[in-house]
Amino acid sequence: MSEYTELLDVIEQLEDQLIQLDLWESQAPSEQALNSAQPFALDELKPTQWLQWIFIPKMRELIDSESEVPIGFEISPYFEQSMGGDPHLDNFLPILQQLDETVR
Repeated sequence: MSEYTELLDVIEQLEDQLIQLDLWESQAPSEQALNSAQPFALDELKPTQWLQWIFIPKMRELIDSESEVPIGFEISPYFEQSMGGDPHLDNFLPILQQLDETVR
């Protein structure tokens, strides 16, 4: 499990930041929205919803089962593009960039 420690730490920082910014939702989106085939479920979910309901749970599942996690991806550019001008972005973009670096 130790090989996942840094990744889990970043995931927890991201979750904590979304909660602090009051972007964490108590009610899940519809099943249709969660099953979107679009990258980042951009046709159905807000970027922060995708983080909460799809990305974070999937990464936790991979870590908990000690499965191979994807490497070489970057999600921060999507958030820079999709949330440009959103005042909350400056608070969690550094965490997303750290995540990108962790999985490089």
